[in-house]
Amino acid sequence: MEIVYLDPAVLVCVKPAGVLSTDEAGGLPELVRQELGEPGADLRTVHRLDRAVSGLMVLARSAEAASALSREVREGAFEKQYLAVVHGQTPESGELRDLLRRDKARKMTFVADAPGKGVQEAVLAYETLGQGAGMSLVRIRLYTGRTHQIRVQFASRGWPLFGERKYCAEPDDCALALWSHRIGFTHPVTGERLCFAMDPPACRPWTEFEETCG
Repeated sequence: MEIVYLDPAVLVCVKPAGVLSTDEAGGLPELVRQELGEPGADLRTVHRLDRAVSGLMVLARSAEAASALSREVREGAFEKQYLAVVHGQTPESGELRDLLRRDKARKMTFVADAPGKGVQEAVLAYETLGQGAGMSLVRIRLYTGRTHQIRVQFASRGWPLFGERKYCAEPDDCALALWSHRIGFTHPVTGERLCFAMDPPACRPWTEFEETCG
């Protein structure tokens, strides 16, 4: 477990793929407590990454810090940027705006044709950083945090992510290529604006774009 930043109010770490964001057995807070050697530490999730997604994540270390950070998330002041490798050739940049419906029984999300019960708007913007060999590296700014949002919005346009298993008919033999690259937030105690960025691991398919991931 890699801890990037730590103070009495907040903690920034790298969530491994395959780990739940929530505070339960085997979840990220539990792993962080083990790393700190503090089994009773107060650690609270204020935003989430899908189980299959890895990269930077913030945990609050008190109820007060969690409340302040959660408010930033609700108000859109919490910055979240991702890197992803997708199949296909994406345009230079764009905004994706959809209505998404979550099917809890199937644990999948779908694009909806019209508003309705359980349907929520999903918005993101992206910039293409590199292309080659039938794939594109994109940087994504997330404006809403719907479950599987990035994965569904790109797959619905014929650009499924590398390593996608839920929303791609022919999955790749690699981990999901979606990385929480940059986060920014106002410190809940000091009021200072903090930003953290980290490049994805040096493995396929990221290594195809080593010069453009940063």
